[in-house]
Amino acid sequence: MKKTSKLVAAAVVFGITAGAAFQGVNYVTKDALKSKTESIGNVDTQTKLSTTNVVSGTVSGTTDVSLVAEQVLPSIVAIDVTGEVTSMTPFGMQSGETTGSGSGIIIAQKEDKMYIATNNHVIADAKKVTIKFADDSTADAVVQGTDSATDLAVVMVDMTKLSEETKQAIKVATIGDSTKTKVGEQAIAIGNALGYGTSVTVGYVSAKDREIGAEDSASVKLIQTDAAINPGNSGGALVNGKGEVIGINSSKFAAEAIEGMGFAIPMAVAEPILTDLMNKEVVDEAKQAYLGITGRDVTSDLSEAYGMPMGIYVAEVSKGSPAEKAGIRQGYIITGLNGEEVKTMTQLQEKLSRCQAGEEGTITVQLNSDGEVVKKKLSVTFGKKE
Repeated sequence: MKKTSKLVAAAVVFGITAGAAFQGVNYVTKDALKSKTESIGNVDTQTKLSTTNVVSGTVSGTTDVSLVAEQVLPSIVAIDVTGEVTSMTPFGMQSGETTGSGSGIIIAQKEDKMYIATNNHVIADAKKVTIKFADDSTADAVVQGTDSATDLAVVMVDMTKLSEETKQAIKVATIGDSTKTKVGEQAIAIGNALGYGTSVTVGYVSAKDREIGAEDSASVKLIQTDAAINPGNSGGALVNGKGEVIGINSSKFAAEAIEGMGFAIPMAVAEPILTDLMNKEVVDEAKQAYLGITGRDVTSDLSEAYGMPMGIYVAEVSKGSPAEKAGIRQGYIITGLNGEEVKTMTQLQEKLSRCQAGEEGTITVQLNSDGEVVKKKLSVTFGKKE
């Protein structure tokens, strides 16, 4: 489990609120609701859940956001996670349970499955995920998909396990067009701050297109806001004055000299990724693809110091493995899987988990040949995990 309050880029903190170890910081008009909800997860038009309403009038220019909060809160959930952490003690390596909490946004329903968006760092390494809804009822969730490069994830809840009262109390969030967001307009952050339950903070959009990348992150341009983003807010909603979700709260700058610098992933960036995660088939762990390498991350510092491309340095190739049969050798640097970029072992394992044993794929590698970096695309037949 990732611990909370770890510094990511400079003093960027991802918002997970921890019990023992971690907790999370870091749509349209009514007429357009049908087409918009269908764009996320191919939602069943016979949905059992209603959608949050858009607030009209001059609310976006006022400080009273009670009506906005009233409409949006049913689509926001608290996420509690339980995982396992291994640490070195005077008696050797020991494992223990770790707990934490974050936030999530109900973004779609398809048949009897409800999909909730959150941050990857909220549910990373979680063994158990529990959702708490607006009516205080709870339900178990499973991880549908993760994208560590953009810090996005989707968890799924089986709606047949929910009471009719809960179904009436919750809603699917209305997604706004974050590309039309203006600097200076009102921004409302809603989430499970400090794990105490859902709360609302208000501020403004301070800036757009801010980049605060980490080593294992894609270059994502974020929305900056001075609305308070606290531990536990990760995965929650950044909402405009109409009640449309324009971003997913993910991180903040934390330092004594810094105040009011929180960041959210714009929905224009998040929406296609979340849709892809929802629509990908979940591969049973026993059937997931196996490659057969031991690797180390080539960070930006190592890349700059040694002139190596960022990716996964292959330290060892298992004998007889799919990797060896594909021609991967010790010293190669893996930079892609099936045409998608990978920078870290975490990302490689994440993408392998979406492939099945026996499938054919491609591995992009880079290697040093006579002083020049050469790129190769190798064909591989994935094996089965032992």
